[in-house]
Amino acid sequence: MWIHEHQNWTNFTWDADALASKLADIRHRQGRLLGRMEGLGFELRREASLSTLTNDIVKSSAIEGETLNHEEVRSSIARRLGIDVAGLIPASRDVEGIVEMMLDATQSFSKPLTKDRLFDWHAALFPTGRSGMHRITVGNWRTVDAGPMQVVSGPTGREKVHFEAPGADRLKKEMDAFLGWFDQKSGLDPVLKAGIAHLWFVTIHPFEDGNGRIARAIGDMALARADGTPDRFYSLSSQIEAERKAYYDQLENQQRSTPEITVWLEWFLECLGRALSNAETTLGTVLFKAKLWNKINQSPVNERQRFIINRMLEKDFIGYMNTSKYAKLAKCSNDTALRDIQELKARDVFLQNESGGRSTSYRLPENIE
Repeated sequence: MWIHEHQNWTNFTWDADALASKLADIRHRQGRLLGRMEGLGFELRREASLSTLTNDIVKSSAIEGETLNHEEVRSSIARRLGIDVAGLIPASRDVEGIVEMMLDATQSFSKPLTKDRLFDWHAALFPTGRSGMHRITVGNWRTVDAGPMQVVSGPTGREKVHFEAPGADRLKKEMDAFLGWFDQKSGLDPVLKAGIAHLWFVTIHPFEDGNGRIARAIGDMALARADGTPDRFYSLSSQIEAERKAYYDQLENQQRSTPEITVWLEWFLECLGRALSNAETTLGTVLFKAKLWNKINQSPVNERQRFIINRMLEKDFIGYMNTSKYAKLAKCSNDTALRDIQELKARDVFLQNESGGRSTSYRLPENIE
């Protein structure tokens, strides 16, 4: 018997006492992270949020076996949010679609989640009306003609059914109930609501494809409501991708169980806790940039120098800086590049590497006192 075949399947229950300490820890760490980010200033917060959103989108697709170009995703987000960053590149329709969906979920988190909004998200995910080579129903619930919605593995004739979703004839009733619950005002903590919504939506599986990515977008929407801000500083999808096998095992076990979902929520909170821990790495990078620019701005640099320093701080910058690379990036002469570099070296913003002569190169400091 699948979970949705139980008579009371949407009357989810859980052991609140078993979850209390984990939930309290999550809420404390969310507040601490948001408080630290608040002290960084607008531009640095936007940069941290850009990095987090990029990873969230790339990893959410990776969970489904789809590889997105990291820089295309980053560029698409930056353009849509009006963030001025170096190295913007065009993005494909697939990238633009999933970015549009995720930004709508997180930037407009306070708006109601409606059927039409979900249809728009689905249409954005599949702009050609196809999933791979197969034409699918886009911007609407799956139909009876599509057949049973099953998740299977194994060779033909020996398939293992991991899960079978409710029939298409139940979808209107099921989704009306889900959407009514999601925006209902109640005393339920929005972090728990994120975990329940994820499981509930995946169980209904209302679309022919894209259900996992939309479920994670809904979860991020609930977490944005929990944080009270559209800025994202931790990525649950990145952590789920790192624990993909455990994620699918937990979902399958719950699908084969009852509407008592304590075990699922325990895993969800623990995974979210690990996502918050990993956000400290992102925060460390942002804090380093803040300290570096505080030091530099005591005696401001020129526009060329500012551009080059920012470029070297970008995640995709490879190697070290030298005179010819500086001149090419800053679009200036080698003599001007050398003068700029020497000024930055004198101020300990650039550190010279050991090799000299034509191989002379420079790096940024690793620690700022």
